[in-house]
Amino acid sequence: MDSLINGIGFINILAILATSVAAGFLGVFLVMRRMSLVSDALSHVALPGLALALLWNIQPFFGAFAFLLVGIVLIYLIQQRTNLPADAIVGVLFTASLAVGILLTPEPELLEALFGDFTKISSFEAWTAIIVSLLVLAGTIFSSRTLMFSIAAPDLGHVSKARLKTVEFIFLVMVALIVALGIKFVGTLLMGTLTIIPAAAAKNISKSFAAFCVSSIVIAALSVFLGLAASYWLDILAGPAVILAGVFLFLLTLVSKRA
Repeated sequence: MDSLINGIGFINILAILATSVAAGFLGVFLVMRRMSLVSDALSHVALPGLALALLWNIQPFFGAFAFLLVGIVLIYLIQQRTNLPADAIVGVLFTASLAVGILLTPEPELLEALFGDFTKISSFEAWTAIIVSLLVLAGTIFSSRTLMFSIAAPDLGHVSKARLKTVEFIFLVMVALIVALGIKFVGTLLMGTLTIIPAAAAKNISKSFAAFCVSSIVIAALSVFLGLAASYWLDILAGPAVILAGVFLFLLTLVSKRA
């Protein structure tokens, strides 16, 4: 364990752990709202912003988040003014953004943009990931009651429609923040699974909402530890290793569910 921490860096491990835990918690609500693929599509929406950040030599997080923010505003406005479901709107933005992003991203950085590179995280990026992830966790906990009402009983009047819309928009912003952070670790192609897999695995073994949340967070953390260990000892990319560790845990929950 000491060699793993020394090889990767304690602050870097803490950063991806914080991001993954926040992603796992958000994933609970994405799965419950049947929006599992939204975070995956949003990660592709961030690619043009990431490309411009690389070209202009600014922090990739800011470029990615700027495009994500524009994207979620468009999704929110179109969803409010049309009958199109969120996944259809995101699908259009996803394909357009992916095409533009690939065209704009310099070829030497394209592999890193698509799959991430854990070894190139600066101290600023690590601390940004930790602080923002903690804020997202706090924001999700604070708004969880309203989010649950919007899922279970949106028309019963317990919460005003204006408050519901505000919380739903804030929720999308928090998803965008975590996606923008996670891209540096696992890339645009894999980031969505950082929110989907822990929540999907947790749903297989949970019998209550509280257990669902805790299980998703624990599985997200385990995915990080197993993935980073595999990355370090087998000398493979950390991003795909973390995702595959999550898939392995998901398969274990499927087996335990059927047993």
